[in-house]
Amino acid sequence: MLTKNLCLLAIGSALLTGCMTLSGYYQLTAYDTNGEVVMGDRKNIAEGSGIYTVRNALCGIPSVATVVVRDNKTGDELKGESPYRCR
Repeated sequence: MLTKNLCLLAIGSALLTGCMTLSGYYQLTAYDTNGEVVMGDRKNIAEGSGIYTVRNALCGIPSVATVVVRDNKTGDELKGESPYRCR
């Protein structure tokens, strides 16, 4: 029974991960608590799921409160991932 449940969990996780695959290029912008851009002279670009690495790095900067992720081609915010509130 435990083996069957573990197999179902593994299959479910694989399917969920496959649905969340990102493709394309994204620009990430960091903002402080006042809504001012942090490091405005730099463009933070990530490809696909690389947004998570860049986002986490930006959130590691003490003055960063929020990261906005936009599609580099359309300029639209990435729904479900943006805006991201750093903790």
